[in-house]
Amino acid sequence: MSSDFEAYEQDFGTLTADITNKIGRIPKLAGEEKTQLVLNVDKQLEEVRELLEQMDLEVREIPIQSRGMYSSRLKSYKQEMEKLEKEFVSIKNVARSEVLGRAHLLDNTEKLERSSRRLEAGYQIAVETEQVGQEILTNLHSDREKIQRSRDRLRETDANLGKSSRILTSMLRRIIQNRILVFILGAIILLTIVLAIYFNLRGH
Repeated sequence: MSSDFEAYEQDFGTLTADITNKIGRIPKLAGEEKTQLVLNVDKQLEEVRELLEQMDLEVREIPIQSRGMYSSRLKSYKQEMEKLEKEFVSIKNVARSEVLGRAHLLDNTEKLERSSRRLEAGYQIAVETEQVGQEILTNLHSDREKIQRSRDRLRETDANLGKSSRILTSMLRRIIQNRILVFILGAIILLTIVLAIYFNLRGH
């Protein structure tokens, strides 16, 4: 029986040494390689647990007078196993924190990129709005100039119409005056003729 226990001891020493080596390598790795090594250590720790169970069964089969020495050795192996498990859990927690930290960093990076894209889109809209506003101002300025020119032409037309109206009024006045003069002249001629006939008849 003790020979079986000692064989288990050799297996325990080999496995725990390999596990200790791998636990020391985990922090230096990243990505898939780290994940695979963590899974491998998990599997080996399970093998060590089974090995300790076999050793425990072997101790129970050893005669009472020899059992104390093996029980003490088994107890030290279990303590060593607990230390390995605690160290491994600590390493896994650190690795998990690093993964969460990277995920958080990636999430923040994506949020920053989205914010940057929104800012860029907002800036583009602002530029386009400014261009549209500039075009509207240019068009308003052009329309203002056209309206101003139209007003100037209307003022000029009004001035010309006023001038034409004054000319026509003056011409009409002269026509009326000429007609009055013609009427007066006609009346004088007619009166002269009548008087001439009258005095002519009277002389006879």
